[in-house]
This record gives sequence, C-alpha cells and structure tokens, in this order.
Amino acid sequence: MRWREIKHTKKQHHKQPQAPAVRYAGFGSRALGFVTDIFMIGLPVTLLIVAIFGYDETKRAGAMDVIVQSEAAVSNAPDPLVSIIQILLSMAVYTFMWRRNGQTPGKKMARTRVVDAKTLHNASWFQLAVRFIGYFISAITLIGFFIGFMRRDKRALHDLISRTAVIYE
Repeated sequence: MRWREIKHTKKQHHKQPQAPAVRYAGFGSRALGFVTDIFMIGLPVTLLIVAIFGYDETKRAGAMDVIVQSEAAVSNAPDPLVSIIQILLSMAVYTFMWRRNGQTPGKKMARTRVVDAKTLHNASWFQLAVRFIGYFISAITLIGFFIGFMRRDKRALHDLISRTAVIYE
C-alpha cells in the first residue's frame, strides 16, 4: 500500500464528531413558560410589594394604564418608587434563575432554557439583564414577540437585542 493511500484512510477514520443539532424553542413552549412565570414569579413579587407597601398599592393604576394614558393613570397614578422596586425585584429573580441554570419555573416546565445564542452556554449577567429589559420593548411593540415566527432560530426581539436564544433541553 502506498503512503498516500494510508494517509487518506487515516483521515477517513479520524473525522470530527458532529455537534448535536440545536432545537430552538417554539412560540407555544415559550408562551406557556411565560404565562407560568407570571404566576410563579410575578404573583409572589406582587404579594411581597403589597406586604411591604400596603394593600392600597393594588388599587393604583397599573403599567398598562400609564402606557395607554387612561383616566385611571391620571386620577390614581402609581407610586413610581413602588413600581421601580417591583420591576427591579422581578428583574433580580428572573436574571438569577436564568443565570443559575438557564431556567425559570415556566421554562423548566416547558423543558426549555435561555442560553447565549453564539456559545449555547449560560448567558452573562449583562445579557440577561438586557433580555429582561427587552421584554418591555417586545411588549410595547407587540410585534417583538412575534418576530420569532419569521426566523428559523425562533428568536424574539428581546433575544436578538440580548444575543440570547431559548432552546429545548
């Protein structure tokens, strides 16, 4: 056997193993996780705010009232300090859970996780904070949540802004 033939057969035997295909989470799984998280994270945070600042805070106008500038927002405006504390507390819980293992309770139930879009490993604290803020941008535009329908990787606006992706476990 000639050296060229031996060298050629060695190359065939030492092929690099293919990386497993990434399965990006679809809209249904993501929506299920999001709704679950509203109850599993949002409700306890709200109850904590009520316990600290009192029941009267629940009677004030909500964020959507302020955004659409309804009459309730003018007559019974929310306390900005309480709103900021509630948002920061929610942000702390979400980013901590995403950073720890890429999952919130809703994402765990949907068997999905948040990862860095490039490395597919846990995203950085900064990326996760930007992702949380991006949720508000997606909510205000509404189209931000539905961008994933037009993309192969199913990433929404907040994922694109933060360079993250949601994948199946």
